[in-house]
Amino acid sequence: MKTILLLIISNIFMTFAWYGHLKYKSSPLAKVIFISWAIAFFEYCFQVPANRVGHGQFTAYELKTIQEVITLIVFSVFSVLYLKEELRWNYIVGFVLIVLAVFFIFKKW
Repeated sequence: MKTILLLIISNIFMTFAWYGHLKYKSSPLAKVIFISWAIAFFEYCFQVPANRVGHGQFTAYELKTIQEVITLIVFSVFSVLYLKEELRWNYIVGFVLIVLAVFFIFKKW
């Protein structure tokens, strides 16, 4: 559970670092790059420990898969609440297909 919590926190920082500047398109690019890098530092402060703590309990493939699912959830909430974008049905179908991939990755064959 610690790994999942650290990945969620990491993804919140990552999402703001990568997409938060989209609300400030008139800001100079150099400024948003610098601010994004500053925010990304905190993402790494959670991402690296999450992977370190989680590896062993999960394989690297499983850690990456968990991270991607968390990213989609965090990004969807961010996109709707912060960017005020619509969550369309086709996005949901695509996400469901990705979750189906999770089944295949975590299934012990």
